[in-house]
Amino acid sequence: MVADNFTFGLGFEPGMPWSAYLKTLDEQRAGVSLPAGRVPATFLVADVAGEIVGRSSIRHALNEFLEREGGHIGYGVLPGHRRRGYATEILRQSLIIARANGVGRALLICDEDNAGSRAVIEACGGQLEAIVQNAPEAPRIRRYWID
Repeated sequence: MVADNFTFGLGFEPGMPWSAYLKTLDEQRAGVSLPAGRVPATFLVADVAGEIVGRSSIRHALNEFLEREGGHIGYGVLPGHRRRGYATEILRQSLIIARANGVGRALLICDEDNAGSRAVIEACGGQLEAIVQNAPEAPRIRRYWID
């Protein structure tokens, strides 16, 4: 997903032992030892018949950056698995996890020109709040809320 400028394994560093990565994810979920600028979050991997097809990062709270540019849920589907409904299901399941972690109303953000993500968010009940540009060089983004 490098071509999409999308980090798949959030917080994973080359050479990092898998057990250390899992410990980091568990601490992040619990809100323990968070780096500056991070909030408690759940990281999930979507698996279909033993093959990873995508992932989701569910932020349990918003900070200034997430309120402006990230939202409560970030998700992605690997290029070879797109246009099969996986993104919609990943978002549906992510909303369940978000609600279980105290998120009553979820903010979702996507680039204005990302028709696929826009369709997924709207299929899951997203209501458009605004289309904004946070900086002169930044792409315009669509801000949605899902109740």
